[in-house]
Amino acid sequence: MGRESNNSMSEEFDNERGERGERGERGRRKRRVSPLADPTVVIDYKNPQLLKHFLTERGKIVPARITGITARQQRQITKAIKRARMLALLPYSVQ
Repeated sequence: MGRESNNSMSEEFDNERGERGERGERGRRKRRVSPLADPTVVIDYKNPQLLKHFLTERGKIVPARITGITARQQRQITKAIKRARMLALLPYSVQ
C-alpha cells in the first residue's frame, strides 16, 4: 500500500518537472574563452580593451568560474579594473 502511494507521488512529481529533465538542469551558461589564454598578454590597468572582456553589460566584474581564469588572474583582473575605474578609463556602472 505504501509503495503504490509513493509511485503515484513520483509520477505526479515527474509531470510537474516539465521540460527541465531528470536532473533539473537550468540552462547553464557556457564558459567564455579567456583572452588570457595567450601567455604574452599582460594584465594592466592601462589596457581597457582587455579589461572590458571581464565586465558585464552593466559594468559588473564577471566571476572566474564564468571566464575560466585562475584565482590569481582573477585577483589581478579585479585590481586592474578597480584602478582603471579610479582613473576613469572604465565606467563604474552603465546607465
